[in-house]
Amino acid sequence: MQAFYADHFVLPLPDGHRFPMSKYQRLRDRVANELPCVRTSVAPRASDGELALVHDPVYIQAVADGSLGQAAMREIGFPWTPQMVERSRRSTGATVAAARVALGLAGPPEGLAANMAGGTHHAMAGKGGGFCVFNDAAVAARLMQAEWARRERKPLQVAVIDLDVHQGNGTASIFSKDPSVFTLSLHGQKNFPFHKEASDLDVELPDGCTDAPYLQALEHALDELDRRFVPGLVIYLAGADPFEGDRLGRLSLSYDGLEARDRRVFDWAWQRRIPLAFAMAGGYGINIDETVQVQMNTYRVALSYWQRWKMASTVAHCV
Repeated sequence: MQAFYADHFVLPLPDGHRFPMSKYQRLRDRVANELPCVRTSVAPRASDGELALVHDPVYIQAVADGSLGQAAMREIGFPWTPQMVERSRRSTGATVAAARVALGLAGPPEGLAANMAGGTHHAMAGKGGGFCVFNDAAVAARLMQAEWARRERKPLQVAVIDLDVHQGNGTASIFSKDPSVFTLSLHGQKNFPFHKEASDLDVELPDGCTDAPYLQALEHALDELDRRFVPGLVIYLAGADPFEGDRLGRLSLSYDGLEARDRRVFDWAWQRRIPLAFAMAGGYGINIDETVQVQMNTYRVALSYWQRWKMASTVAHCV
């Protein structure tokens, strides 16, 4: 299974900053040591033209040259540096690359591929927010639709299944008038962002929500998605922040509950033979190793479904 990383493009942060930058390197180290079937590659750099499929060119230029105002930078939550710009481009490029691999636009279709960061779902067309500069899922969705239409001569519908604990307000805003992309967000009702945009399907959960009601809500959401939309690609934001040990999550899911969540999403896509690209989204554990463990569990589940895709592809080729 292919996974794309950009953790060596380190974003310098002041002492005491609450963004857990180290989790990305820790995740890649553990994947390399424990999951040899995951092939990691450096993420490509998203170009201005690719970003402009979603973002206002004026905003892209202001991010690139550092002319974005102080208030806009405070909303993003990072200090401006050239490293921030490069990391943001690479993180977006990683989801684009994963989607290409899953769909077979970069070789034989793999069915599943990953971004070892990403899930920057608070970024809107003309501004960032909540540690999100560019919206990787939105850029990947629009670019895959263009590339698919060029190659296959037919449209591609995309479902964004956002299971970060925070609502994907940026993604919802970007696709609010686009019927070719279905946005599903399962999130904490009282958590950030405090002004939420309307997704195609929003499921709001109370503080302290545990495994059983969460999984029941997810099942109902996937059933509703099934009734209303037929995607040709799923982009899955596998946030670690619903975990009970997360500083910002306010939900109470266990390791087992989050693994069951991942298994259900991957199984939903597999049963319908829908290619899936996933990103890690949020995770702010009191103990950062717990966040990484949640993400490792996601990779183990994903790998088992990627192996099913490979087996099915081999059988089909032999037939």
